[in-house]
Amino acid sequence: MTADLVERLRAHARSYHSAHPFHLRMNEGTLTPDQIRGWVANRYYYQEMIPRKDAAILANCPDPAVRRRWIRRITDHDGAAPGEGGIEAWFRLGEACGMTRAEIADHHHLAPGVRFAVDAYVTFARTRPWVEAVASSLTELFAPDLMAERLAAFEKYYTWIDPDGLAYFRARLEQAPRDSEHALEVVTEHCRTPQDQDAAVAALSFKCDVLWSMMDAIDQAYGDRPHAG
Repeated sequence: MTADLVERLRAHARSYHSAHPFHLRMNEGTLTPDQIRGWVANRYYYQEMIPRKDAAILANCPDPAVRRRWIRRITDHDGAAPGEGGIEAWFRLGEACGMTRAEIADHHHLAPGVRFAVDAYVTFARTRPWVEAVASSLTELFAPDLMAERLAAFEKYYTWIDPDGLAYFRARLEQAPRDSEHALEVVTEHCRTPQDQDAAVAALSFKCDVLWSMMDAIDQAYGDRPHAG
């Protein structure tokens, strides 16, 4: 049953947002600077809310062993000190793309659909059973391939972006496999009944829908914008 569950979870790679038309155009190198900046600014809201999502999981999790490992995710994003962490790295990506921290942080470019999708994800983590919330994070199973492709595309096609701004992508090449391995351990250990396994698969499906909806909103807001130079 465990092998079947893992297979069902991994099958969601087909609905991961790496297959979204906007992402495909990104990796093909056809996005304009304005479109890249729009994606970076909107994706920031997701990055900003990830520690809150993980804090919600911690608050609902009764297992100290899981909490001791899961809390590292918050440190990865918030940093152990000012100037560190994934959110800081995302700010630097925005700066490398020509934006200021202020315009990213104040959500000046945030599309309503992105806000709605991300808030729904945080609410899910806060209100659903904690194991389901862990299962929803398993999009990280597919993240390393996406990050590797994205990094290669940015380095090849978007040379106007300072390479130092791509540090977030490089860090996730190591963090995502570590995090997904732990989450998969938790899910396979706790989801033993068919009902629990169905719930875990549904949670991952929901997360894939969240990420896809974010891309739909970004594509609608920026997909047809003219070249900005």
